[in-house]
Amino acid sequence: MKECVIIVDNSNIWIEGMKYSASLKGLTSVDGKEPCDFKWRIDFGNLLNKVSEGKTIRKAILVGSRPPQNDSLWNTAKNRGFEVIVHDRNSENREKAVDTELVAQGVELICTTSPAVLKILSGDSDFLPLVKIAEGRGWETEMWAFPSAYQIAGNMATAVDRIQPLDAIFEEISLSK
Repeated sequence: MKECVIIVDNSNIWIEGMKYSASLKGLTSVDGKEPCDFKWRIDFGNLLNKVSEGKTIRKAILVGSRPPQNDSLWNTAKNRGFEVIVHDRNSENREKAVDTELVAQGVELICTTSPAVLKILSGDSDFLPLVKIAEGRGWETEMWAFPSAYQIAGNMATAVDRIQPLDAIFEEISLSK
């Protein structure tokens, strides 16, 4: 298949990327939580380039929670080729509707266009229904995620046709060094 659809769970990739960067830098936790490198940023253009692997990108969708007004994240992602969809957090400041938005967008594409390669950037098993629908309609499915975001024998990893660990392209998709 020469075309692909790329869907990105921004918080999954960003949080796991910060953890991976922290481990590379030897950062330690000060609050008992897993250390994060809060300076790490995603290079969205390089992310699309690496994940597409030379295939024509039919559509690239990035979904996440609304950032502060002065944050340029979403404009940067739009300028690099993503359709960006943001959702407000709930009253407890928890992320809501991100995974379901990605599944809804993915199902719409799968049901209205010819088969291609669906590249899901998340290790979250909430995307299992999307994978099943895609495969039932002749699509190939891939999961691109940091190894800390999934279990190799887990439901999501065993459901897709291919797994591509993001740590293998970490340097190319990173803005901070």
